[in-house]
Amino acid sequence: MSILTENIIPGNQGKVFETNAKEAKDLEQIKKRLLAMEGIKEITLNQDSFPKEFIVQTSQMVPIKEIEQAVISEGFHAIPKGLIEL
Repeated sequence: MSILTENIIPGNQGKVFETNAKEAKDLEQIKKRLLAMEGIKEITLNQDSFPKEFIVQTSQMVPIKEIEQAVISEGFHAIPKGLIEL
């Protein structure tokens, strides 16, 4: 693993995560939890996709593990897209 695959780098692109949350209220709860974290600038929800997705944009380097743990604490999973190479 490298610094780029283990962290979200500040910038306009952000990092896309998939989640098993299905209800709009659950996605909003995840968004609220993530926005309370230090370094998180913006969360964009994509409720039209399956599975549901959200994009995390940061103002500083934030470890992906911290995002995953915050979502797990809400009772759901967050899986970063693009990390698994075959």
